[in-house]
Amino acid sequence: MSGRQRSAQGRAPLPRGMFRIGRIAGSDVLVSSSWFLIAGLIAVVMSPRVEQVQPGLGAWTYVVGIAFAIALYLAVLLHEASHAVVARRFGFTVHSITLHFLGGATSIEGEARRPRQEFWIAVVGPITSIAVGAAALAAWFVTPDGLLRLVIEGLAGANLMIGVLNLVPGLPLDGGRVLKAGVWAITGRVHTGTAVAAWTGRGTAVLVGIWALWSSRYGDVVNPLVLMIVALFLWTGASQALAVAGITRQFDDVVASELARRALTVPDDLPLAEAMRQAREAGAGSIVTTTADGRPVGVVDETAARAVPADRAPWIAVSTVARTLEPGLALPVRITGAALLDKVRSTPASEYVLLDDDGRVYGVLAAADLIRAVRR
Repeated sequence: MSGRQRSAQGRAPLPRGMFRIGRIAGSDVLVSSSWFLIAGLIAVVMSPRVEQVQPGLGAWTYVVGIAFAIALYLAVLLHEASHAVVARRFGFTVHSITLHFLGGATSIEGEARRPRQEFWIAVVGPITSIAVGAAALAAWFVTPDGLLRLVIEGLAGANLMIGVLNLVPGLPLDGGRVLKAGVWAITGRVHTGTAVAAWTGRGTAVLVGIWALWSSRYGDVVNPLVLMIVALFLWTGASQALAVAGITRQFDDVVASELARRALTVPDDLPLAEAMRQAREAGAGSIVTTTADGRPVGVVDETAARAVPADRAPWIAVSTVARTLEPGLALPVRITGAALLDKVRSTPASEYVLLDDDGRVYGVLAAADLIRAVRR
C-alpha cells in the first residue's frame, strides 16, 4: 500500500507468513500461512463424510478434503476479485488480494468519494458469492453421486453462507459498508454512516460472542472457539473503522492552502549558502528546487540543510539536500479534507509542495503544521 517501501522489482516486500501466488484483476494474490492450517482442519472435518461417500480411500480421504479447501478458497478469491474489479472501474488503486484463515481481504487505496461507489464496491462481493453458490446448487441436481457431487454440495453451501453472512449490516463486513453507504446517502455525512455501521458491527460481535458462550454449554470446543475468533474479528474491525472515522472527521475542516508556508523557488544547481541567504531575505519558510524551465523537482530538507557545515555550504548545490519531488509529494493547492488525508496516508513525508492550476509553486505544506491543525 501507499507509503510502503518498495523492493527492487517495484513490489512491496511481503509481510512475514505471506506467499505471493500470482495476479488477478491486476492485483497481487497473497496467501497467509494460516490458510494451510485451515486446509488441514477442513480435510480432517470432511474426512468422515468423504469416507461415507467413497469408502476405502485411506489417506486419499484427506487429499479430497484439501482439494475441497482449495476449491473453496478459489471461490473466496472470486469474491475478492469482484471487489477489486469494481474498485478499479471507479478509479481506485488495488494493491493486493489476501486469502487468510477467515476468508479474504482486498487492499484498496483511498476511501470512496460518493455513497454510490461505497455501495457497489461492497455489494458486488456477496452478490458474486451468492451467484457462485446458486450455480453450484444448480449443478448439484445434475451431478451423479460421488466425490464430485460432494465437493459441489460443499461449494454451494459455503458460497451461499459466505454471501449471506457478508450482507450482515455491520462493519467490517460488506453489509456494513452497504449500510454505511445508505446512511451516508440519506444524511450526506460519511462519518455518520461509518459510526452507525461500526456500532452495528460491534453489536453483531457481541451477539456472536454470546452465541459462542451458549454453544460451549454442550461440550463442543471447536465451534465456540471459531465463533469467539469471529466475534473478536468483528469487534476489532468495527473499532478500527470508528478510529479511522474520527481521524477523517478531524481533517474535514483542514484547507491545505491555509497552512502553506511561503516557499522560495531556486535553480537546483544554486549553491546551498546562496539559497539559504535568499530564503532568509524573502522570509520564506521552505525552499523548492526547480529545473531550468521552472519545473519544481525537489523540496529542501531543513534538517539536512542545517547539518551542512558553513564552510561547505557555498560549494555544494542546494539539490544535494533536497528530497526529490516524487509522485504524491506535489499536491493541488485546493486540496482539503478527506482527499488530503488520502494523499498524506498514501505518501507519508515531512513536506509537500502545493501547486496552483498552472503548475506553479504556491507554497509548502509541512506535516508538522498539518498535525498541529488537526489537533486543534
